[in-house]
Amino acid sequence: MLIPIGDDNSDRHLTPFVNYTLILINIAVFVFLQGLGNDLSFTFAYSTIPAEILSGHDIVTNSQIVQDPLTGQPVEMPGLQPTPVSVYLTLITSMFMHGGIAHIAGNMMYLWIFGDNLENAMGHGRYLAFYLLCGVLAGLSHVFSTAYLNQSGLIPSLGASGAISGVLAGYMLTYPGRSVHVWILLGVVSVPAFMAVGLWFLFQVVNGMGALGGSEAGGIAYAAHIGGFIAGLVLIKFFVRPEYLTRRRRTY
Repeated sequence: MLIPIGDDNSDRHLTPFVNYTLILINIAVFVFLQGLGNDLSFTFAYSTIPAEILSGHDIVTNSQIVQDPLTGQPVEMPGLQPTPVSVYLTLITSMFMHGGIAHIAGNMMYLWIFGDNLENAMGHGRYLAFYLLCGVLAGLSHVFSTAYLNQSGLIPSLGASGAISGVLAGYMLTYPGRSVHVWILLGVVSVPAFMAVGLWFLFQVVNGMGALGGSEAGGIAYAAHIGGFIAGLVLIKFFVRPEYLTRRRRTY
């Protein structure tokens, strides 16, 4: 498994204010609104619920007593909470929430590494629109795959992974030969972007295939990752500035 830890920023000329702001918002929501992931009432109110998106109606369920897998003690798991905004807006609010420290740390690392150069190629406004659109399309991919595979439509979905998947796709097409520094068992090496991102996408596809057999794929919404990545591949040409693409073609 290749774990990206950095890339070549030598030709970046724009300060990626939008990318920095997205990272800060994600962290602020996780710390102050989600209580480091412990405020399940807030989390369940603003996460994407596939059944809500498909029906257009807010769904509220009762709390349940479940057994803690670590301690074996019974704990109360809140049910789905009232959503104070339109259920369709949860396709956006869910993009700024995470399930735990490892979840947000991994997502923000990828966004920090790959988002700045893509913002450089698009400009601030276009990058923000691209990010949000990829995230919404990723969320819809998860919603419709859940319905198609007859999986539970009441399981909350959250995280920036779908939007970041779109960023990875856009980065791969815009900077296919850019050196990405990755960590492997033997140490740190540099590989072309198309290899680092391509292997990541292959991992998503292989793991997502488990859902075809009825598995929930370990609680990870791989359909959102795949949907966001495909959205990025399709949309990138509409958001990267034409003159910048021309310059990239001469460089690589």
